[in-house]
Amino acid sequence: MPKLIRRGAALGVAVLATLATACAPGSGNDAGPAAKTPAAVNTDIAKAGNVTLTVWDQEVRGGQNEQMEKLNTAFQQKYPNVTIKRVARSFPDLQKTLRLALSGDSPPDVVETNQGYAVMGAFVKAGMLLPLDAYDSVYGWRKRFPKGLIETNSVTTDGRTLGSGSLYGVSLQGEIVGVYYNKSKLSELGIQQPKTWAEFESALATAKGKGELPIAFGNLDKFPAIHDFGVIQDQIAGKDAVRNLFFGRGGSWTDGPNVQAAQKLSDWVKQGYLTKNANSVKYDDSPVNFGKGQGVFLIGGTWFAVDLEKAMGDKVGFMLPPPAQAGGASVTMGGQSLPFSITSKSKHPDVAAAYVNFITSPESMDIATEQGLLPALKPPTKQPESALQKEIFAAWDAVSQSDGLTPYLDNATPTFPDVLGGALQELIGGKATPQEALEKAQKDYADFLKKK
Repeated sequence: MPKLIRRGAALGVAVLATLATACAPGSGNDAGPAAKTPAAVNTDIAKAGNVTLTVWDQEVRGGQNEQMEKLNTAFQQKYPNVTIKRVARSFPDLQKTLRLALSGDSPPDVVETNQGYAVMGAFVKAGMLLPLDAYDSVYGWRKRFPKGLIETNSVTTDGRTLGSGSLYGVSLQGEIVGVYYNKSKLSELGIQQPKTWAEFESALATAKGKGELPIAFGNLDKFPAIHDFGVIQDQIAGKDAVRNLFFGRGGSWTDGPNVQAAQKLSDWVKQGYLTKNANSVKYDDSPVNFGKGQGVFLIGGTWFAVDLEKAMGDKVGFMLPPPAQAGGASVTMGGQSLPFSITSKSKHPDVAAAYVNFITSPESMDIATEQGLLPALKPPTKQPESALQKEIFAAWDAVSQSDGLTPYLDNATPTFPDVLGGALQELIGGKATPQEALEKAQKDYADFLKKK
């Protein structure tokens, strides 16, 4: 199983990069000054003098946090002249504050950005991120990582084209959105692990009928509903339609299968399958609540795994969203984790580049595996140990080999995280019908396409 991870990474993220050449809105004339990599690259970090390197990341959950602490400690041991000043914030908080920080006079040196037009594309367009091509010529990231991983973190200097141009970040982990399940509750309810989508929905009905919360869910932050909707959409519309829509190759958000997916999400709310008043529950509280026994299932990414295993031990399992037919190939969202980027105003770009290289090295993949995470590349010496981690590694391999990964929907336009997330929040709150919610998404999407 582990020997296939490298192939899994290449195939999985290739979905995100395939034909990812759509242009972001704007003429390019309003872009900020393009940031330029220093002509000369210095890799002798030990002779850089005393340096404080400020790093912003969103690796706040258990295994992620421990991973970063270990990597930072190891880097400082290797280079005693460098002190890492780490600022760790949740994903929503990081997204809220990052733009302001990068536009200031003293921005952090290294930040975790997000792929897509809304964040990386916009920051590149504004000249806030440093192109890494010169550093790549020294550290060899393009040789180390599969093409798909590199393309996903590449943008043209005007921020208008994803999948090509310069490299602006390097990722450490892979990730997929799947379904966690409480093994004890399934046993108590007399439910077998679902092998088909119909069996999954039947399990939801059984759980509700026997007084259990079927799916733990928190949507105060808007974007979580995109994951749940996306999982449903993948099953109803199919991966090809979802990919074509995402990349602007055809289709509309108001097409029948997409409206049906929104209707299914609305039905789940009305049937009591999701946490009551989910729009008032924080995203990060949903795995906590699930770990405490609230919910039979939890739709979420592999980034939840470590904390859930700590809370539930061997009672938690992970599966891909079940396919239509038993034994068929599953489809779900996924790709790679947020990339580490260097800010254009960093006073220590050479040290920052050495840091990015260090924390995405083969050794770091071992550390990620040791912490129960899913590394982007095959770990050179470590293998998954716990039952949950083995399930996740197997799921990553399976969905990658079957070409079953679809893009994160919130990257479809620069404003989609707020527009689609807000529309789905209204849908869940009973303030919009499926048609109305997706009409809002389609308007934003159509406006974006017109400006390409």
